[in-house]
Amino acid sequence: MGSGLFITATDTCAGKTLVACALLCALAREGFSVAGFKPVAAGAESTPDGLRNDDALMLRRFSTVRLSYEEVNPVVLAAPVAPHIAARAVGTSISPVVLTDRQRALTAKADVVITEGAGGWRVPLDGQTDMSDLAVNIGDPVVLVVGMRLGCLNHALLTAESIRLRGAKFAGWVANRIDPDMPVFEENLESLDARLEAPRLGALPWLAKMPREQMVERAITALDLPAIIGALARV
Repeated sequence: MGSGLFITATDTCAGKTLVACALLCALAREGFSVAGFKPVAAGAESTPDGLRNDDALMLRRFSTVRLSYEEVNPVVLAAPVAPHIAARAVGTSISPVVLTDRQRALTAKADVVITEGAGGWRVPLDGQTDMSDLAVNIGDPVVLVVGMRLGCLNHALLTAESIRLRGAKFAGWVANRIDPDMPVFEENLESLDARLEAPRLGALPWLAKMPREQMVERAITALDLPAIIGALARV
């Protein structure tokens, strides 16, 4: 197929990696070869093999094609801060053009490439560009993960507006209940359904602390897989 999706979110810690891994696993079970791509990761541990980011390792684990760590995560930075700040601190720069080329190399190896952004939609990559520039360069439909908590309506609507203004394809959104005590949860879902003007591709429940593999399995059951495959087919 050689297609893909770009996963962004309303904020950091909204559930991008969980949704990305659930998509990889679900699509693999449908017979697709899949590759996860984390172009930029800020926040990594030093290992004998070099810096390693937990989210990128998860994407690699759920990929069905054999990939080196560097293919999954070409830019890995130690500091858990905004990528442009982390890169500047170590005297390097981040190029959306180079990262787009890395993503396209993966499309030759897998039917579907799931790209997970860093932070939110407009997090800076350098002095001039941000994550949305990378998404537009790649050109895949965008899936917005909405971290369901107080304030998410504003965050989701602003992000969706920016996705459209940048000319990206807005495939749909996934609700992820990150606050189990969020008041009027269903009413917030209804408001987003009415206002986002894009299909809801899933609604993940509050997932208590459990192994990440179990969280992925739970997340798969909450995704609208036929709608997601339909979004891929329209690429």
